[in-house]
Amino acid sequence: MAVDLHTHSTASDGSDDPAILVEKAAGLGLTTIALTDHDTVEGIEPARAAAGRVGIELVPGTELSLEFLGGMHLVVLWLEPVPGPLQDRLPSLQLGRTARNQAIVDLLTELGMPIAMEDVLVVAGSGSVGRPHIAEVMVRHGYVTSGPEAFDLWLSAGKPAYAGRPRLEPEEAIGLALESGGVPVLAHPHTLGINRADEMAELLNRLRADGLIGMETMYAAYHRHEREGYTDLARRFGLTASGGSDYHGTYKEGLELGRGYGDLAVPESILKELRERKP
Repeated sequence: MAVDLHTHSTASDGSDDPAILVEKAAGLGLTTIALTDHDTVEGIEPARAAAGRVGIELVPGTELSLEFLGGMHLVVLWLEPVPGPLQDRLPSLQLGRTARNQAIVDLLTELGMPIAMEDVLVVAGSGSVGRPHIAEVMVRHGYVTSGPEAFDLWLSAGKPAYAGRPRLEPEEAIGLALESGGVPVLAHPHTLGINRADEMAELLNRLRADGLIGMETMYAAYHRHEREGYTDLARRFGLTASGGSDYHGTYKEGLELGRGYGDLAVPESILKELRERKP
């Protein structure tokens, strides 16, 4: 039986309503799904209600972007939508995201691609606004032909319309996650920008000392040998393997919930291992 421990809904930058996302997961035969929207737990309650109706387990969570030279993301599983050390920091992170979005819109205007923030908000609906929503408006204005093109040419780090935002340091984020009863998992480690084994070893040793519990070793973008390699790496550093599709609906074309690009199958057994390490 398969699970998916990394998904996004309209509560952040996914295209599916939280309840619809859960219903899709049940329809695909998944037994558990984690909702891990960026910097928010807003979609957890409607997702949980849907999970009760369709008979699958909902793991509440969030995904954080951390301060790290190459870029680092942390999925926090079992983060309940209640007051807590990490939960109480999420609103300030969302404010930083809002300021970044306006900076991107301003940069696009300077670059000859004016868009209105009002249009971005319409695309985002009631959820947290992110770069995929800006990319969608760029497509609608004819500035680019697709969302991936918007990121490749303009919105990714280092591109002309990229703007940064305040982020938590890894040590602080892991500590807040643990204090809040969550399980911190290093997301898609290939995006860290680390190519040397000694540098990766140094980082994982430091993060484990900070309290990191898991690492995403089964990810949609990985080939089989990469999943096996990352799973072995996690084991060697005392981290529990995790995995998920990083599903964003129509904002990531060709990527399916639970199945990634067709061959992803995260076993239900890892859920038990992660649960056993909850603080």
